[in-house]
Amino acid sequence: MRNLKIDRIDRMLLDALQQNARLTTAELAELVNLSPSPCARRIRRLEQAGLIARYRAELDRTLLGLTLTLFVQVRLDSHQPQQVEKFEHAVRNMPEIIQCYSTSGRFDYLLQVITSDMNGFERWVREFRQLSDVSVLDSSLAIRTIKENGTLPLLAQ
Repeated sequence: MRNLKIDRIDRMLLDALQQNARLTTAELAELVNLSPSPCARRIRRLEQAGLIARYRAELDRTLLGLTLTLFVQVRLDSHQPQQVEKFEHAVRNMPEIIQCYSTSGRFDYLLQVITSDMNGFERWVREFRQLSDVSVLDSSLAIRTIKENGTLPLLAQ
């Protein structure tokens, strides 16, 4: 399915679903000037091809009391495959880490960490520091959010 061709209508459907995944097939069909049946078939094809990986709800962090966002850069002591896999497994199992990227440059990883407050972050740092392969941890506090959870630029292509 790697060679799946998507056209302007597919891009419009994907863009609309990124904005609001709760749109009905009828609403989507109207947006792209199709009747509901062909629209539903296109969406099913995009799902089966893996372009639509999942549907999920976006939660309000503030209302949930998760008001602190930090970006943490990490350097490991060792880059042996076993240690890297152990570190990455630990990261996947820490709910405070909502994103993790392997990076180039002075640091090996960039993490986005969400907690309720500085006490929550301090508790997380203590737990994180127990990972034996972490040699350097550098964090930056997000002061305010300018843009978050952006959509992929499908219509710009």
